Amino acid sequence: MKSLIPLSIAGLLLSGCSGGGSGSGGGSSSTPSSDTLRVNFGGFPETWAPGSQAMEPGYARVPYEMLVIREKDGTILPNLATAWEFGDGATSLTLTLRDDVKFHDGTDFNADAVKANFEYVANVVGGQFGGPLKAGVASVDVVDDQTVTFNFTRPFGTFLDLLSQRNLPMGSPTAIADGSIETHPVGTGPWAYDPEKSVEGTSAYFGAFADYWGEEPGFPNIDLYAIPDDTAATAALLAGDIDITDTEVAEIPRIDAASNAEWFDYPAIRNNVTFFDRGPGGVFEDQRVREALCYAVDNDVVANMATDLEAANQHFTEGEPGFSEAITGTNGDLDEALKIWEELGNPELKAEIPAAPFNLQQVTVRVEQMNQLPNVDITVQEVTPSQFFSSWNGGQYPLGVGSHGQITPADWYGGWFSAQAPVNHSGFVSEELQAAASAAQQAGGTPEAEELWQNVMYQVSEERLSCSHLVVLESIAYNTDTVANVGPGVQAWEQNLIDYRAVTPAG
Repeated sequence: MKSLIPLSIAGLLLSGCSGGGSGSGGGSSSTPSSDTLRVNFGGFPETWAPGSQAMEPGYARVPYEMLVIREKDGTILPNLATAWEFGDGATSLTLTLRDDVKFHDGTDFNADAVKANFEYVANVVGGQFGGPLKAGVASVDVVDDQTVTFNFTRPFGTFLDLLSQRNLPMGSPTAIADGSIETHPVGTGPWAYDPEKSVEGTSAYFGAFADYWGEEPGFPNIDLYAIPDDTAATAALLAGDIDITDTEVAEIPRIDAASNAEWFDYPAIRNNVTFFDRGPGGVFEDQRVREALCYAVDNDVVANMATDLEAANQHFTEGEPGFSEAITGTNGDLDEALKIWEELGNPELKAEIPAAPFNLQQVTVRVEQMNQLPNVDITVQEVTPSQFFSSWNGGQYPLGVGSHGQITPADWYGGWFSAQAPVNHSGFVSEELQAAASAAQQAGGTPEAEELWQNVMYQVSEERLSCSHLVVLESIAYNTDTVANVGPGVQAWEQNLIDYRAVTPAG
């Protein structure tokens, strides 16, 4: 009975928090087992479609694999692709693929599969990850079974970085064609989804894939749970009913006091205020309006709300490509905000911004600060996590606060601010920003390119397209009696993620 109590609580709490899509099936998989890693990340994705922004890394990287792997230092390593070569001027990229890989449903992995995934993610899924594919790739050529060429619309020297992220996971073309992949993920990873051992809304079971091409992971099976309440998740962890869970600052003292649990954190999320409706006639068309609102937000106040938040004056952190010392930001100068607003004639401004339970407080504080300006009325619309992930930057709302996962300045610009950016719903880009980006793109991989991309980031900051930058630390707790070698993934800036393959049973 003790092992069932936390999961029963979780089931009651899930009704308003889970997006479903975990499949259906019979028996419970809650019984502890030394060959099954039990992980809780609080819910399930709204869809398992490859490349969907509604699916966080902790879910996506269980069934799906990427063509290449990017380590935190920027090194690109082979994965499903074994070799690559850029064409002249980085206007194309040819990949050599493994010839010993199968999808979980028995479909062969080959160049046709890569093309099918590209067309699905770029043309059907779209969004934050599919959009850059559609905008940056003119065509995909199948050379032979193990060779595929991406032809770009512009020099695209960072395309390998993009392929290592969540933009193009490899899903079964068969499951894509019949639509089942949205509810039953079918990839090439060491763990295959098993609907018969899953419980809809409670657990998603992934069993060992017998035909996996690579090294066996520390646990042959993974059971993903959906316990959205942090108190219930901690209780399940300490009771040994789950092995790993994401957690919040409020739970840390309880975890520290336990003799069988440890925790760590890592910088996982970059949250920024982003103005989407910035084209002609838009709510935020006027750069001075955006500037006043950015000055009104005291980012230090937002960051001091929790110990897992760190204020920043720009998207990239020091040492990363794109970081610019020239950027000073607009942090917490209400007098300057009021001065700008008065010069504008104290205009009326009404807008709505979405927030989920996990970011409601920080969104609300930012909105309260913006609403200090006369005639400004920004309201917060509370939504479920699954609704938030699928809609916050989808064009429904004129501004939003959410994760920007891009790890290079070229990809951040291309994903959010260029005229073709999938979340630039206005399609507007200033002449100054366009000129700066064109110069950086034409520089390709030359030594001058880094400085030119810093100029692009400076222009983005000066136009106040994005502001109030926060670094969010992800906290992961684990039961030391049941598991060992628990740590963050090799990927940079991905939330709700551990290095699944490295985790082993304790002892």
